[in-house]
Amino acid sequence: MDKHDIQRFVVEEPYLDISCSLGEAPFWDKATGTLRFLDVNNGEIHIVHPERGPSSHKVIKKLDYPIGHTADIENDTRRLVYGGKAGFGIFDKETGVYEYIVKFWANDSDAARKDHVMRANDGGVDSRGRYWLGVMNHPLIEAPGPVGTVFRLDPDLSLHKMIEGISIPNGVSWSKDEKTLFIADSSTHVISAYDYDIETGNISNKRPFFDARDIGGGEPDGEAIDDEDHMWSAVYGTGKVIRISPAGKVVAEIQLPTPYITCPAFVDDWLYVTSATEDPKGGPKLQGALFRCKVGVKGIPIHKFKPSTSLS
Repeated sequence: MDKHDIQRFVVEEPYLDISCSLGEAPFWDKATGTLRFLDVNNGEIHIVHPERGPSSHKVIKKLDYPIGHTADIENDTRRLVYGGKAGFGIFDKETGVYEYIVKFWANDSDAARKDHVMRANDGGVDSRGRYWLGVMNHPLIEAPGPVGTVFRLDPDLSLHKMIEGISIPNGVSWSKDEKTLFIADSSTHVISAYDYDIETGNISNKRPFFDARDIGGGEPDGEAIDDEDHMWSAVYGTGKVIRISPAGKVVAEIQLPTPYITCPAFVDDWLYVTSATEDPKGGPKLQGALFRCKVGVKGIPIHKFKPSTSLS
């Protein structure tokens, strides 16, 4: 497709004019009719009811440490599972109680140091209920470098290191048929594709899927797959969310009014997009706001973590 044939959307106003330090991980909870999202650096879980509008927005919890991603739990509407500073945890939405259930570095000789300097980033759950999560250096403590890890938490709560040597793991998603896993390393500008074995959760045949330098730069951040098997990728630093075909070609873009776009999520055929505050003392307006855009296509189903053992 010629660049002049790209479908273009323009968003000029925020849906929520808030100033998240690092807005991330929007998640549509159909059961409650709420969109939840995070402010990673401040450890906050936010919700808003799209049918009720922006006035329904509230912070439902502020944790004592950063939280990078959340997922629903199969047959458990009261709690959610999350990736936190030092491990996977559960949060009780009724009582506000939260605790770790699996620590990332429990078996590492330098666990204390890693607990301090690293944190969870982006993640996703496959249809078998496995929770994939990227972990990286916390930029407010130590600059990101190739020391990150992508973990897989299985339903039996066994933890597996699936990818190592990654700097900023982002955008964990699967193709519609789940035969391909996509993971970005934002620091390299590249979204990689892997063959995915849904029966075992194993990956193979790493290859480049999309390089943001081909569109002039920016860092691929969060992503969402639509019902036509296209990927919507937030390209940090560009103010754009781009729609990428299965062949790796850009076929649409959303232009937003701040450059620091972080992650998209579908609510029916609306795409909600979080953002970050890169320069709190000035610079671009609407940093850290939540945006939305009607794109005319819906997302594929988002799966729940399916524990086969007690999380208590």
